[in-house]
Amino acid sequence: MKNITVIGAGTMGNGIAHTFAQSGYNVSLVDISQESIDRGLATIGKNLDRMIAKEKISEADKKQTLDNIKSFTDVTEGVKNADLIVEAATENLDLKLKIFKQMDQAAPADCILSTNTSSISITQIAAATSRPDKVIGMHFMNPVPIMKLVEIIRGYSTSDEVTKTIMELSEKLGKTPTEVNDYPGFVANRILMPMINEAIETLYNGVAGVEEIDTVMKLGMAHPMGPLQLADFIGLDVCLSILNVMHDGFKNPKYAPCPLLVNMVMAGKQGVKSGEGFYDYSESRKAEHVSAAFKK
Repeated sequence: MKNITVIGAGTMGNGIAHTFAQSGYNVSLVDISQESIDRGLATIGKNLDRMIAKEKISEADKKQTLDNIKSFTDVTEGVKNADLIVEAATENLDLKLKIFKQMDQAAPADCILSTNTSSISITQIAAATSRPDKVIGMHFMNPVPIMKLVEIIRGYSTSDEVTKTIMELSEKLGKTPTEVNDYPGFVANRILMPMINEAIETLYNGVAGVEEIDTVMKLGMAHPMGPLQLADFIGLDVCLSILNVMHDGFKNPKYAPCPLLVNMVMAGKQGVKSGEGFYDYSESRKAEHVSAAFKK
């Protein structure tokens, strides 16, 4: 396995492309927007520069990594030589089904189709293809070049051979693959999102303020960042989407998103990427200032 196609040049997609390219794979980075591709490649360049500054890689390593990446705005062209495709588009079922149908039609017959979805059913996605045995979930964590975990999710029809191949490939990337079954939210988000949602409920109910909630979880539970800061980092729209998938999938009210989260997303407050969420990022991407909406 040498040729990897990544669909989507956003936060997760460019991180996945970076990781494969740095490990010596030929990467085709695909996005419908050239502007998105350019932003993705610029982000990869900046992240490689940080690694150079920390003396983890050399300038030659950076050049080789970037040379390993080619970009495409046409899915058919981008997947025609792929051994593995990793779809990392927006967390939207209809969009993913459309992309998987395209990938299935254009990719080589023996190509494995994977998705970086954080909550959507692998079985449902696989059903949109003619090769459900070759469809699998590869849920990378953000930031991809740094985080070690990859959740490997088997769909109902995913073969043992494909699962073994993807587990071994993840290890070659220096990751720790963990196999889980195909249920809404898998493991990571089934546990994480209710915690984030409860933190938002705690704020919504006036139990404590933004900084106080995050401080309790950081100092009391040894979390590297508080749940509200983490929600901003993930994207409040993404958190809402995942909670909706779990709520729809389990029909359990404990997964119902907090009304405050729903309102914030409708108001365009998505966290770091929009410049404001529970914190204000107009001056810094660090969670240094609580949003004016939540100041006491």
